[in-house]
Amino acid sequence: MTEEIYIENLVNLSHQIEEMVYMLDIDYIEACILYCEQHDIEIEQIASIIQRNQNIKSKIQQEAEALNFIEKTSRLPI
Repeated sequence: MTEEIYIENLVNLSHQIEEMVYMLDIDYIEACILYCEQHDIEIEQIASIIQRNQNIKSKIQQEAEALNFIEKTSRLPI
């Protein structure tokens, strides 16, 4: 039961953040902060959910690297 709720929250959170990014034309980092403000939750509470969602996590990582918030990871050329 708990795992089903977690998966539902993971999918729901992912869809809502993606929707915010496209509808409001904002970054993923901003969308996560806005989601927390709208739902009156702490950022740390969604951090564990985001860590398990590779799609959102990689997009946030790319944004953070572009803004020099974190060290850039090496990537193979495509």
